[in-house]
Amino acid sequence: MAGADIEDRKVVAEVKGLVKDFGGRTVLSGIDLKVREGETFVIMGGSGCGKSTLLRHMIGNLKPSSGRVYLLGTDITDFEGAELDDVRKKIGMSFQSSALFDSMTVGENVSLPLREHTKLEKSVINIMVTMKLELVGLRGFEDLMPSEISGGMKKRVGIARAIAMDPKIVFYDEPTAGLDPIMAAVIDKLILDLSRKLSITSIVVTHDMKSVLGIGDRIAMLYEGSVLEVGTAEEIKNSQNATVQQFINGSFDGPISFFQSKADYLEQLTK
Repeated sequence: MAGADIEDRKVVAEVKGLVKDFGGRTVLSGIDLKVREGETFVIMGGSGCGKSTLLRHMIGNLKPSSGRVYLLGTDITDFEGAELDDVRKKIGMSFQSSALFDSMTVGENVSLPLREHTKLEKSVINIMVTMKLELVGLRGFEDLMPSEISGGMKKRVGIARAIAMDPKIVFYDEPTAGLDPIMAAVIDKLILDLSRKLSITSIVVTHDMKSVLGIGDRIAMLYEGSVLEVGTAEEIKNSQNATVQQFINGSFDGPISFFQSKADYLEQLTK
């Protein structure tokens, strides 16, 4: 997706001046981001930079100390209960651990949102589950248990569940974590394919640089709770910012320090 084309599209997710404090420690420091319809927007950064905390704010799991959060044109900052649930029905979430229920079959895991939030007949739900599993390359796996499938398959089942309700936006938390390079590439391609086939906006949190540069229409780098830079893959690769360059190149030398005092380490654990 060309940069100019992205700017012409409507904003479907936005954070304005987002600040989050935990016990007197500032974890997010005035984050401003806009995600536009149909793009794959990647939020990258090292462990403890605040990217997962940002994601949790964007889906309404955390409330900011200050600032606002918007989803699909609605200010959800103060939403709770039924109000928040109504908005969440329009989004999907793919968890880092897949978060499948061990006591449910693959099909039952995928059908869960449909059974909980719709009044569709069981036969219709079964058809929809088959369709979603086919989209992730797992048709015919409905009756298997999570313990009977591989880690990569679990990730794909989690994605199938995330798209079960035909969401407008899907959030992915570290989708390639713990996968071998080949399966990571499969997941990356799947995210792109689903975005294009289903006209989904994808928001991906990751520190996997191959994924970052391979799937991101635009990329935001977080560092110490702030947005360091936002741009296309090409713009990020050619960034003049020394911290960005150190991160994308995996360099030991640079502004990012790998040695911390005990106090600094304990502070990072809250981010």
